[in-house]
Amino acid sequence: MYPAGEKRFINANRFTIIVLFLVIIAGGVVRSTGSGMGCPDWPKCFNRIVPPTDISQLPEGYEQHYVEGRIKKNERFAKLIERLGFAEMADKIRHDESIKQHEDFNVAKTWTEYINRLVGVVSGFALLFTAFYSFIYVKSKPSIVVWSVLNVLFVVLQAWLGSIVVSTNLMPWIITVHMLLALLIVGVSIYTFYLATTMRNKKILVNYPSTGLKVLAIISLIITIVQVVYGTEVREIIDQLNVKGLPREQWIESIGVNYDIHRMLAYVTLLITVLFFFLVKNRFSKSSLQSKYAWVILILVGIQMLSGIILVRFAVPAFVQTTHLVIASLFFGAQYYLMLLMTKLKR
Repeated sequence: MYPAGEKRFINANRFTIIVLFLVIIAGGVVRSTGSGMGCPDWPKCFNRIVPPTDISQLPEGYEQHYVEGRIKKNERFAKLIERLGFAEMADKIRHDESIKQHEDFNVAKTWTEYINRLVGVVSGFALLFTAFYSFIYVKSKPSIVVWSVLNVLFVVLQAWLGSIVVSTNLMPWIITVHMLLALLIVGVSIYTFYLATTMRNKKILVNYPSTGLKVLAIISLIITIVQVVYGTEVREIIDQLNVKGLPREQWIESIGVNYDIHRMLAYVTLLITVLFFFLVKNRFSKSSLQSKYAWVILILVGIQMLSGIILVRFAVPAFVQTTHLVIASLFFGAQYYLMLLMTKLKR
C-alpha cells in the first residue's frame, strides 16, 4: 500500500512514538525514586560519559564545582526570563538557596537518572531519523516535513530545559513545563504518523459528519491536559512534603486545593470517556480503528482511576506514582489519536 520511502518514515515514526513513551516511563521512575539530582551536571554525569559506581570515583571537590556551575547557568536563565517579562520569577531563581545545596552521592539514583538520559538520547536520534525520512513527503505532503523538523527543534529545547531542571535543583514550575513539552513532542509525532497513514489509506477516516464527536473529543483532551498540569503540581507539593519529613500517611490531606481540583477533573474525565465510548460504539463497527481506540481510552481511564485510588488509600506508593504518570501519558496519546480519527473524509 505504501511506497518504500513512505513505509520507512511510518516505521521510524511509530518507533519514535514508542521510545517517547519509554522516556516518560523513565522520567516517572526518576521522579518516584527521587533520582532527579542523581547526576549533578549535564549532559555528562559527574563529568563522566559513564557515571561512577563508587564514591571513590568522584572528582575531588565536585560539590562546590557543580554548585558554582549551577549558579552561573541559573543566572543566565534568570536573565532570559527577565527579558521575557518575568522579573519576579527571575528573582526567585537568583535567591533560591536550595540551588547551593548538593545531594550526597547515591549510586542507585545516579544510574537511574543516567538511564533516563540514555533513553532521552535514543528518542532524540529517533526524532532526527524521522525528520530525515520525512523529506519523502516534501512534494506530496509538506506539512509532515514541517512538523517532523519542528519536533527535532522541540526535543532540543526539551534537552536544554532538562539541563535547567538539574541546575535549578528541580524547581517545580520548570518540571511542569518539562512535562507539557514532552506531551507536545508526543502529540506532534502522533500527528505526523496520522498524516502519513491517512494520506493513502482513507478507509480509516470518518465518511459522514461527526462534528459532535470531535468536539467532545477536543473538550476531553483539553481537560486531560489541565488535569496533567494539576497532577504535576500535586506531585511537586508531595515532593516538598517529603523533604519536610512529613509522614506519607499525611501527604494527601496536606496537599490542599490542587488535589481537590485534580480529583474533580478525574471524575469529569471518567464521565466524558464513558459517554464518548458509547457514542463511538453506536456509530462505528467493532473492527474500526475508532472503536478499538475507544476501548483503549476506556481501559486506560479505568486503570488511571484505580491507580489514583491506590495512591490515596495506601499512602502514595512510589511505584504507583510512576504508573499514574505513565497511564496519564498513554491516555493523552490515545485520546489525541482518536480525536484525529474523527476527521471527516475529504472527497
